Amino acid sequence: MAEFDNYLSPGRKGHLIGIGGVSMSSLAEVLQGMGIVVTGSDMNDGANVESLRSKGIEIRIGHRAENIAPDVEFVVRTAAVHDDNPEIMAARARGIPVFERTQAWGAISKDYANALCICGTHGKTTTTSMCTHIMMAADKDPTVMIGGTLPLLKAGHRVGHGSTIIMEACEYYNSFLSFHPTVAVVLNIEADHLDFFKDLDDYKHSFHEFASRVPADGYVVANLDDKNTMDAVKDVQGRVITFGLSKGADVTARNIEFLGANSHFEILYKGRLFTDVTLHVPGIHNVKNALAATAACISLGVRPFAVKYGLAGFNGAGRRFEFKGKYNGADVYDDYAHHPGELKVLLDAVELLNYKRTVLVFQPHTYSRTAALFDDFVTQLRRPDVLFLAEIYAAREQNTIGISSADLARQIDGSIFCPTFDVIEDALRAIAHPGDIVLTVGAGDVYKIGERLVEDDK
Repeated sequence: MAEFDNYLSPGRKGHLIGIGGVSMSSLAEVLQGMGIVVTGSDMNDGANVESLRSKGIEIRIGHRAENIAPDVEFVVRTAAVHDDNPEIMAARARGIPVFERTQAWGAISKDYANALCICGTHGKTTTTSMCTHIMMAADKDPTVMIGGTLPLLKAGHRVGHGSTIIMEACEYYNSFLSFHPTVAVVLNIEADHLDFFKDLDDYKHSFHEFASRVPADGYVVANLDDKNTMDAVKDVQGRVITFGLSKGADVTARNIEFLGANSHFEILYKGRLFTDVTLHVPGIHNVKNALAATAACISLGVRPFAVKYGLAGFNGAGRRFEFKGKYNGADVYDDYAHHPGELKVLLDAVELLNYKRTVLVFQPHTYSRTAALFDDFVTQLRRPDVLFLAEIYAAREQNTIGISSADLARQIDGSIFCPTFDVIEDALRAIAHPGDIVLTVGAGDVYKIGERLVEDDK
């Protein structure tokens, strides 16, 4: 099969299927910026589609064979587009090469002197966003691809003209093995995506393969606090720089103070004061994310002032402890946490904020994850004062397991399983009071509940 690199030259023409997605829309802009003629299709209109159209990209709604114009030379598809898609079938019938989104991003990353790629079970979007803030403060003019919306960019991507690309690197289906990092950040490793990976060892092996892609003159930034991470980066050829709160970490923090949702601490590098930081997102996990971002940017030669001011300007990414507004005096937040480890750090952070009650609305994400990590979910979901469980968000799966959120509810005293969002919203309207924090949590569409509550209160 042809390499995607062969099509990265001005005047070539490509078609993107699923162009409205976060990663695909940013890919379209990057390709257009390289002088490539881009067209696309998507099942729905939306803000990303309209933004691309305003930049002169022709986009058709709906997937049809005729969307593949006679002069299209290559096709890129998002992971949700399968072989039976009419546009994929038309392209293959005409001998047009079809690439995965990650293959395209991987090829593009080769064109940058610095390819900073952030992976891990948790914290990828936040840490990628922090790196973006720091590199922008350092005037490095990076190209950016984030798996969420960053207010600084008003998007999940940025097309820059500097020598650095910053990319969130997802491990699912080994997508990140298409990337070519010169700096690889490994935040943490816990068993996940067990519908694809056989077990934790298989999962760790993929992270080892990712870190091994870093050249000898590059850097692997690794979490010294996490044994699985340190196992995964053992014997890689890149230079390893560690971060964390454990003794001996290259980049660490001291004198950590939590002030409501903010924290202040000093960052040490190789035992010496590097800078001090005020962070406007809560929790010790975000202190660690900030250390990871700092270590990555140190490896790229960034000075202390850029770290200090870049992190000071970071107020979170979309759906990462995102404040949505108030309802009946209660603060309403939304978070993307969909793994027990993410639930733990989220609830740990909320406990520091001294609310009278934590009201959690949780929507599990995928049947396979809920079943595989069932006991760990139960442990964390017993922590909030009030728990509403929405039905499992299927995402890409069919419920061949026969599992439901009702099964979780039976293991958690006082929890309330609600088969519809309307039932949850009515219950929240009845119980929300000043002094409460209402959290809508999950990787599906549970955020809509909080948004509707806030809208009702206006």
